[in-house]
Amino acid sequence: MGCNVFERSFYNLLCLIFYICFSCANVRSTADSQTSPPAKRTEIAIVGGDFYINGNPTFKGRKWNGNKIEGLLPNSRMANGIFDDLNPESAHNWKYPDTNEWDAERNTLEFVENMPLWKAHGLLSFNINLQGGSPFGYSKSQAWINSGFDKDGNLRGDYFKRLKTILDKADELGMVPNLGLFYFGQDQHLKDEVAVLKAVDNTIDWLFENNYRNILIEVANECNSKSYDHAILGPQRVLEVIDRIQKNQKNGYRFLVSVSFEGGHIPPALIVQKSDYVILHGNGVSHPDRITEMVKTVRALEGYTEKPLFFNEDDHFDFDKDDNNFISATRSHASWGLFDYRKENESFDHGFQSVPVDWGINSARKKAFFGLLKEITGV
Repeated sequence: MGCNVFERSFYNLLCLIFYICFSCANVRSTADSQTSPPAKRTEIAIVGGDFYINGNPTFKGRKWNGNKIEGLLPNSRMANGIFDDLNPESAHNWKYPDTNEWDAERNTLEFVENMPLWKAHGLLSFNINLQGGSPFGYSKSQAWINSGFDKDGNLRGDYFKRLKTILDKADELGMVPNLGLFYFGQDQHLKDEVAVLKAVDNTIDWLFENNYRNILIEVANECNSKSYDHAILGPQRVLEVIDRIQKNQKNGYRFLVSVSFEGGHIPPALIVQKSDYVILHGNGVSHPDRITEMVKTVRALEGYTEKPLFFNEDDHFDFDKDDNNFISATRSHASWGLFDYRKENESFDHGFQSVPVDWGINSARKKAFFGLLKEITGV
């Protein structure tokens, strides 16, 4: 028996409603799949005084000249991987020699292009900071404005897009970025402590949202620098930030966190106790024996419990000598990190911190560091 006009219209209406509902559900499903963070490949952990990646100690079983390399995390200061300058009056300083223009996207792209080369020489970690580092290496004043946060502590999308490019590549390669949040001379661009804490929370939440598990956090570079404007980032109160990050957990996971002090300084016992790993700086340490002494001093502090020691900044080289700061730290089972900047009258290929940066292994100094690194790690 045939359907009348009304029945056919009602049937067609039901079909249309079903189609719309199915389409909307499919769109939501597709959108959800696009926004869900992909599974990550690399996870950092600490076991006693050693770093572990994906459940195994780094450089498993490796020894060099009788020294234990297993568990170390050799690194380099690459603080300006997402650098930009929001001050038009100083931005002209960072022009590339071949284009006579500054290009923040090019800077990050060339950083990422060189990461496999660094890893192939044994570099497992690099220090990158959301407020960078001095693009001159050292400087008395900072006219530039380089910050991944606005004045209220909100995340700047272009900065974090560049950061994501780097962190994703590190995850793919099995590398462990040491992510610094604040840098002296730039923290004043956040208007108050509320903004500072908002920046902290927003960054950690962003890391969770993107499902990273290969990140070490450094709250502030050299927190005892007198250039910090916000007291909560200074040595008397930075533990408040460390504690805040440690209490921020998602699905039983939290980020490992520490803070650094100026070159040659030993962090206070309480900060060493509360930090997940201990950051040291070798700037100003001209003799390798002092590196050994610093490590021993930290391990002798009241309340110290076994945890990794991690030099993430040292501008002393002497890689051709039988003893240098890198070798001294390694003998003491402390991870060591290069701080290389372009010195006066040096060419573009020098320095990993001086902007614009040549991220390749092209200068004699870079080649010497990576050569010794490859020998030590046996990669």
